[in-house]
Amino acid sequence: MHFLALIVALFAGVGAVVGFETGDMLIWLLVATAALCAVTTYLSRTISTFLKIFAAIFAVEAVIFGALCLLDKVGFWPASLADYALPESLALTVALFSILVYAVSFIPVVRSMTKIADRYFDTTDPTVARIWPLPAYGVLERRLAKAMIVFLVLINQAEVGIDIRLSFFNRDWFNAIQGKDEKAFWSLTLFVFLPWAFLYIFAVVTEYVVASSLVIRWRSWLNNFYVDRWLDNHTHYRMQLLGTTNDNPDQRISEDIYRFIDGGQASGYGIYTFTILLISKLSSLVSYAIILWSLSANFTLPHFDIAVPGFLFWAALVYAGIGTVVTHWLGHSLTTLAFRQQRYEADYRFALARLREYGEQIALLLGEAAEKATLKQRFAHVINNYYQIVSTRKKLTSFTASYGMVSQFIPYFLAAPFYFAGKITFGVMSQTASAFGSVNSALTFFINYYVSLAEFKSVLDRLTSFDAAIEKALALEPLRPQQNASNETDNTIATHFGLENLKLHLPDGSPIVENATLALRRSEAALLTGPSGSGKSTLLRALSGIWPFGEGTIARPHQQHFMLLPQKPYLPIGTLRCAITYPADPLAYSEEEIREALHEVKLDHLAEKLECDDPWAQRLSGGEQQRLAIARALLARPDWLFLDEATSAMDEALEASIYKTLVEKLPETTIVSIGHRSSLIHFHSRHIEMRGTQEGSFTLVEIASTNAAE
Repeated sequence: MHFLALIVALFAGVGAVVGFETGDMLIWLLVATAALCAVTTYLSRTISTFLKIFAAIFAVEAVIFGALCLLDKVGFWPASLADYALPESLALTVALFSILVYAVSFIPVVRSMTKIADRYFDTTDPTVARIWPLPAYGVLERRLAKAMIVFLVLINQAEVGIDIRLSFFNRDWFNAIQGKDEKAFWSLTLFVFLPWAFLYIFAVVTEYVVASSLVIRWRSWLNNFYVDRWLDNHTHYRMQLLGTTNDNPDQRISEDIYRFIDGGQASGYGIYTFTILLISKLSSLVSYAIILWSLSANFTLPHFDIAVPGFLFWAALVYAGIGTVVTHWLGHSLTTLAFRQQRYEADYRFALARLREYGEQIALLLGEAAEKATLKQRFAHVINNYYQIVSTRKKLTSFTASYGMVSQFIPYFLAAPFYFAGKITFGVMSQTASAFGSVNSALTFFINYYVSLAEFKSVLDRLTSFDAAIEKALALEPLRPQQNASNETDNTIATHFGLENLKLHLPDGSPIVENATLALRRSEAALLTGPSGSGKSTLLRALSGIWPFGEGTIARPHQQHFMLLPQKPYLPIGTLRCAITYPADPLAYSEEEIREALHEVKLDHLAEKLECDDPWAQRLSGGEQQRLAIARALLARPDWLFLDEATSAMDEALEASIYKTLVEKLPETTIVSIGHRSSLIHFHSRHIEMRGTQEGSFTLVEIASTNAAE
C-alpha cells in the first residue's frame, strides 16, 4: 500500500499542474480528492485485509481514470475517440470509494465482519488452481482469493457500464419508435442491443462461475478453520465446562459459515454478495446520478417556474431518505428475532436427534409423554418467535411494497409535464424514468435488503459469540496443571507419572481435590476409590490432560500414549471397524488383530459385522459397548490406561475375565481404575482412596494392600 499511495500522490501532483494550466475547478476537486485518497491509501496498511483489497482497487482506478481524464484536458486525447472521453466525475468517484472504504473500516459491525473474513484472506496455506484450458498450478490460497475478488469487482463494474450503455440505447430506440424510424429501429436492435446484450450475458455467467468458486473455496477453508479451532486442545470440552453461550456449535459451523459468506439457501446474501452488491449499487448511483442530473438540469418545480438543477436527483434523495428512516423504525427488531429463530430451530432439531439417539432408554422409562411435552414446548418457541417475525415483516412488507409501487411512477409524474409540453422526447422521458429508478434503487439499498441485512447481522452475531466462546475456552490454558514432560534419559522420571501438590476445582471455583501427591510406576495397577462426588473422575481427567481448572504439577512421561475409557464409551457413526479402531485409522490394524481383540473381550459374534454401517451406540448393550472400548485398548496398547468405571455394566465374572485379559495382554501398561465394587481390589496392586478434608474437599490417601494383580 505504501507504493500505491506514492503513485496516487504523484498523480495528484500532476493533476495540480494541469489544474494551474487549465483553471478547471473540477480538476482541482479531483486533485484534492486524490491527495486525500493518497493519505487514506497509506493509512490503509493497518486496516482489514479484506477491505484493503477494495481500497487498492479503487485507488488504482482513480489513477488510471484520472490520467485518461488529464490527457483529454491537455489535448492529448485522440479526436476520433472524443465521444468516449472519460468525465472527471469517474476518477473522482472511485477515489471517493477508496476513501470511503478506509472510513467504514472503523465501524464496529464492519470490524466484526472483517475479523472473520480476514482469516481466509490472510492464510498462508498453499493450494492448487486451474483456469481452463491452462494446466493446474500451485499458488497461495490468499493470493488466489484476492485475485478472484479483484476480478469480480472489475467484471461487476463492467456490467454497470454495459447497463449504462443500454440505457442510452433505450433512449434512442424509443425515439426511433416515436419517430417511426424503421431503419434506426433495426440498426439499433441488431448492431447495438444484441452485441451489448450478449456481452452482458457472458459477463453475468462468468461472474457467477468465479463467484461460486470463490464461495466454495472460502467456505471450505473457513469450515476447516472453525472445526480445527473448536476441536484442537479440547476446546469443545472446555466450552461445555464453562457453559458459555455457544448453543448448537454444529449449526454455527455447518450453516452459519455458509450464510456468513454467501447467505445460503435462506436469503442468498452474505458478506461477499452484500459487498459486491453494494459496490454495484454505488457505481450505479454515481453513474446514473450524473445522467439524472443532466437530464433534469432545467426541470422546474411542479406548477412553478423555479428551476432546480438536478431536480430529479434531489427528489430521489429525499424520497429514499424518508423511506430508509421509516423502514428502520418498522423493522429494527428483526435482527434479534432472526437470532432467536435460528437458535430455537437448532434447539428443536437437537432435541429430535437426542430422542433418536436415546430411543431405547426413553422407551424403557416410558418417557414418551415427557418427550412429547418437551418437543412441543421447544416447537412452541419456534412458532411463537416466527409469529413475531411475521408480525414485524407484515408491517415492513406493507410499507416497502407501497414504497416500491409508488417509486415506479414518480419520475413519470415529474417528467410528464415537460413531455406533454414538447420540451423532451419520449426516449428522454423513458431514460429519465430508468435513471431515476436506478438512483432510487441504489439509495434505497437499506430498504430493499433490510430483511436480508437483519438476517445477516444475526448470523454475524452467532459467529462472533461462537468466536468469543472459543476465546474464553482457550484462555483457560494458563490455568491447567503444569504438564512436565519427563526426559526419557532419566529412568526414574521416565517410569513414573507424578502428581505434586495438585489442586483441582470445579468451573464455578469450588475446590474438589486438595494437595494431591502421588507417584504412579510403570506396569502397575492402581485402584482409585471414594464416595460419589469426591473428584475421582475429575482427577483422571486432569491426569489425561483435559481438565483445565487447577494448579500444581503433573509430571507426564515423555512421548508416551495415554488412554482413558469412560463409563459410557463413544461410538462414532460408521462401520463397526471404525468404532473398534477409533480414534485410529480404520486400516491401522489388520482384520486378524481386530478379530483377536474381539475374541479377548468375548465379542466373537461381532467379528462378521466389521463392515456393517449401523448406529452401534443403539445396537449394542451397555456391557457390549464397554467391552468394545476394552478391545480398543487392547489394539492401541497404551502406556497408561485409565478406566473410569469402564466395566460397571458387566457382571463380576465377566469383569474379572476382562481385568485378567488386560493384565495378561498389556503387561507393560500402567492401569489406573475407578470403581465402587470391592471385588476390584483383587486386580490391583495398589489402593488409593479419595478421603474428605475438613475444608469439604478431598485428597489422596494410600491404603496398604496385600493384593497383587492377577
